Amino acid sequence: MIGSRGTKQYGNVLDKPLGKGKTEVSLNAFSFLFSELVQYNQTRVDNIAELERRLEEAGYGVGLRMLELLCYREKGNKRETRLLGILSFVHSTVWKSLFGKVADSLEKGTEHEDEYMISEKELLVNRYISVPKDMGAFNCSAYVAGIVQGVLDGAGFPARVTAHYVPVEGQARPRTTILIKFLEEVLQREARLG
Repeated sequence: MIGSRGTKQYGNVLDKPLGKGKTEVSLNAFSFLFSELVQYNQTRVDNIAELERRLEEAGYGVGLRMLELLCYREKGNKRETRLLGILSFVHSTVWKSLFGKVADSLEKGTEHEDEYMISEKELLVNRYISVPKDMGAFNCSAYVAGIVQGVLDGAGFPARVTAHYVPVEGQARPRTTILIKFLEEVLQREARLG
């Protein structure tokens, strides 16, 4: 073969090793595709809560696949077994893979032992979306909440994950907070591992 000197030939595409690959996607392409996802689901629902639920479901599958991919690439097929370890993994590794940077903050809830919050000043999925006035409470971050829930469920840390806007004094746009409320079984297992 011409020009194939020094390259290894694979008989099957499944035999090719999974390399790191290109880690960036065009922002224009992502914005267009995400907008189409929102519009597609918007025409098939009756209210905002149902639209957010559908976005969460779409993100859930992405989260499961992100967990598999990142555990393979970053951790050599090892998974986190502790609560703080998986939260740190989501806050740093998953977030960086999705958005190109670590999340702005990871905080433990002050009122409940089972709640944690990942906050982002301006989440990418909300940056290029203009919400009509009749849908004022709609939050596209439900998609990211679904991704986080998929990662946590896939790793064995079942939780209810929701996205919320939090107004910040002096800023025109609110901050996005991903609220993670772990199921009781996770806290009991963590206490046993103590």
